[in-house]
Amino acid sequence: MDEQDLIYDWNHLDHGFDWSSVGPIELDDETLRDGLQNPSVTDPPIDDKIRILHLMDQLGIHTADIGLPGAGPRAVADVTALAQEIVDADLAIRPNCAARTVLADVVPVAEISQKVGIPIETCAFIGSSPIRFYAEGWDLDRMLATAEKAVSFCVREGLPVMMVTEDTTRAHPDTLKALYGQAIEWGAQRICIADTAGHATPEGTRALVRFVIDEIVKPSGVEVGVDWHGHRDRGLGLANTLAAIQAGATRVHGTAVGIGERAGNTEMDLILVNLQLLGLLDHDLSRLPEYCETMAAAYQVPLSSAYPVVGRDAFRTGTGVHAAAIIKAEAKGDAWLADRIYSGVPASMVGRVQEIEIGPMSGLSNVKYWLRQRGFDADDEALCGRIFQAAKITDHTLTEDELRVLVGQG
Repeated sequence: MDEQDLIYDWNHLDHGFDWSSVGPIELDDETLRDGLQNPSVTDPPIDDKIRILHLMDQLGIHTADIGLPGAGPRAVADVTALAQEIVDADLAIRPNCAARTVLADVVPVAEISQKVGIPIETCAFIGSSPIRFYAEGWDLDRMLATAEKAVSFCVREGLPVMMVTEDTTRAHPDTLKALYGQAIEWGAQRICIADTAGHATPEGTRALVRFVIDEIVKPSGVEVGVDWHGHRDRGLGLANTLAAIQAGATRVHGTAVGIGERAGNTEMDLILVNLQLLGLLDHDLSRLPEYCETMAAAYQVPLSSAYPVVGRDAFRTGTGVHAAAIIKAEAKGDAWLADRIYSGVPASMVGRVQEIEIGPMSGLSNVKYWLRQRGFDADDEALCGRIFQAAKITDHTLTEDELRVLVGQG
């Protein structure tokens, strides 16, 4: 079979957008489900998962996928404990669970919902692309029949349902019309467009979301939420998520530092930062570093020092020109200016500060600043010269201990 027949490509060019036209956007955190599907992570104990759930709530994240109970007894136990924590701690965040469109997956969601006494949105997923149908030997009629049983069961049980089509970004429009259109008729309250293989570009994302809204949601006459779930295989996860919002998506998904299948999901922390900067959110993001660091420790994955916003070096410089600009801004008594002069993201927005270090690329301004901040005499020319010369012959940014040894050598 011709490979071109197996991939329906939505990518095309589009231009311009007015962000002030965007309506309310909700966030769905997949760290506790899709994040655990990364093959390099460790599935943490429930206490760590509960801590992460609380941090999501404190960041103002609206919903969280708390697991796939159809995966087995441990998943059932953890999903139950997380749902119970939402009830007991009176958290604002709302739970959902992933499930294949089979009764074996959706029945445990209903049972947990009844046990803890809270609605749990069922995110029922099913493949949709021609390449997947061909590989699996599926046909659309059989898939629709299977999906109807699962969705109808959830609706009868009083569970909110979101119909998720896997690999939506490579699916044929007629297939999407059938799967989403029928799901809406069966009672699904949301539908989710998933870039499962990380195929989409921003142009393709906008085209697809607009198609789903204009050709499926609006003609249904039903108020249906539209979700976007992105992956980073091409490094376009965040760009595609913003494009989906431009096109009308009402909820977008992400995980802490983008942890997830293969190259990972869209980074929830960066979604929060960018929507805040675009004026679409007004959340307290001071716990954002803790959220990312807690996940990294619990999942036993490294957090790169160069990672945006929460990485060790995100607001740290040892470069003389950069440091001088920050120092001059601070000298003007303008904290707002100093926090932005060499940073596209203000450190204070996420509870951090600008840091000036001393290394081989530093100038005397770095040295004087470091000394002044720690109560040493920044006007001592001999001291400044000693540190400056040591910095120029080293191959790394000097540590606090190394600098204090240099200070004491006088």
